[in-house]
Amino acid sequence: MPELLEKYSRQVLFPEIGEKGQARLIQSKVVILGCGALGTVQADALCRAGTGSLRIVDRDFLEESNLQRQTLFSEDDVQKGLPKAVAAENRLRQINSSVRVEGLVADVNYKNIEQFVEGADCILDATDNFETRFLINDVAVKYKIPWIYGASVGSYGLSMTVIPFETPCLRCIFESLPPPGISPTCDTAGVLAPIVNVIASIQVAEAIKILTGNSHCINRKLIFFDVWKSSWKQYEIASARSEGECPACQVGRFEFLEGKEGSTVTTLCGRNSVQINQGRENRLDFEQLAKRLRPLGAVHFNQFLLRFNLDNFEIAVFQDGRGIVRGTKDPNVARSLYAKYIGA
Repeated sequence: MPELLEKYSRQVLFPEIGEKGQARLIQSKVVILGCGALGTVQADALCRAGTGSLRIVDRDFLEESNLQRQTLFSEDDVQKGLPKAVAAENRLRQINSSVRVEGLVADVNYKNIEQFVEGADCILDATDNFETRFLINDVAVKYKIPWIYGASVGSYGLSMTVIPFETPCLRCIFESLPPPGISPTCDTAGVLAPIVNVIASIQVAEAIKILTGNSHCINRKLIFFDVWKSSWKQYEIASARSEGECPACQVGRFEFLEGKEGSTVTTLCGRNSVQINQGRENRLDFEQLAKRLRPLGAVHFNQFLLRFNLDNFEIAVFQDGRGIVRGTKDPNVARSLYAKYIGA
């Protein structure tokens, strides 16, 4: 332990952390759900800070357009066709060999999220849709795990820290899923890297407070930043829990965790793509699938995923049967293409 404390000496010098807080951080476990723009900044900062264990879960693979804001990745990672979780694990192990890093290539859903967050001291949101965030909120409230919400699009972003049964949870603030098409996305508004770094840094700072035994210092408001307008606001939310009837933290009804809400088709932010989750349990044989598809279009695969190009569409399939259909935002078109070329 003394050598590790020396490794993080500049952080230990900060009085609010000190040796005791750093020792707690070294023993802690953080789960980051998503490894895109927010997730890469979060993972990099927590790894350098000496978080004992980092588990990173992401469903996606790398593309060149990711490099503008996803700070852990390189052009070489893109050329290798690596899943984000794999590339992140590789990079983080180079940054800090003292941290136990686990990158999992998987879609977070109600069937698996409990096993992903088991033993976590804190969960960081790096997802791109409210459906998954409501799922995170359910599991965090059920198991009393602190978590930090974060979102960014265009030049602005938001963050909120949730300590179950102490602060309002996400469903205290947002009672139901926003209607499709009502909110701007990376597709329609783009996203600036600086706002990603701002929001992710706020999330990491809040996580470090919790992990070092300084939960009393967390921000208990909803934070809004706009880096283009050089403005920021804090919204008082304390009354949302005491005055409402939240189905999660007040009633104990976990609709998303129980699979009663949500879907298995997700439109991906900034990708003109739709994810199809078939819930398959058997691993796909990429060689056989590639043999079947090659007469129809270009096929490339590695041990992690297979990519099939047909006209204006690309279908990327992971070994668990999950697919991402690129070239459409229409779930029906995506389902049809997946069923036709991969199988229903």
